[in-house]
Amino acid sequence: MLVVPGCNFGNFHVSLPQHKASAPVAEAPRLVLFIGVDISGSFMHGKYFDDSIRFLARYIHAHLYGLGGMEKPHSLFVGSIGGVKQDEAKTLFPIEMFQDRTVQQIESRLHEIFPATRVNTFTDFNAFFAQVGDMIDMKKLLLKPISIVLLTDGDPDMGGSTGSSKFHNLSMSPLEGLSRNITVRVLYTDAVIGKSWRDEVPRKRIKVWTQDAIVMAEWKDPKTLLPGKADNEQERFFAWVRDNVDFQPRLRRVE
Repeated sequence: MLVVPGCNFGNFHVSLPQHKASAPVAEAPRLVLFIGVDISGSFMHGKYFDDSIRFLARYIHAHLYGLGGMEKPHSLFVGSIGGVKQDEAKTLFPIEMFQDRTVQQIESRLHEIFPATRVNTFTDFNAFFAQVGDMIDMKKLLLKPISIVLLTDGDPDMGGSTGSSKFHNLSMSPLEGLSRNITVRVLYTDAVIGKSWRDEVPRKRIKVWTQDAIVMAEWKDPKTLLPGKADNEQERFFAWVRDNVDFQPRLRRVE
């Protein structure tokens, strides 16, 4: 006998299948995250290099797992800024190098990639920007939101250029036009160099955010990184990162 709830056709009842409401489909990640680590002597031998690697391990871990509302990346690449000579291409390590690892395992991997004994001569931001632009094009990551995080003192090596000319000679042109939403975040600068990045680096459609080293070092303050809390429960740390690192600056054109 066929039965339809509420429907009678003489002595026949017709039953139609009941469909459950489908669960909402999670939106696929879109963020493309590039991370550059300065391995020049001025930064590696300075007071903040080890601090920056420890921070970076937590930063990568939190993004990969989407902790504290932090955006999961579609793609992640980590490489060094600089080289033994100018315009030297460097390896960009992909997301698979860091997935399914704890904070401590990610930190160990970062020390393998950036050993303290391997110091480069140049802090070549232009070569890094060019390589990032090439990777975006090759991987067909055009039009996705892109965050480029640089762990560096921010002082460019520009072949003898000094003062503000060092920053005027930085070229973000390989990144222009690849996406409507590109942010370059320069972490571990000082106040003067950070201002030079914001005010003097030529750009049209790229946003720049900087954070001073003295502020960055506060990530591990016991009031921010709570002792005894699990890595995935550090809500104050995640909030601190959103406010001080992943902050969205306004677009500003600099000629």
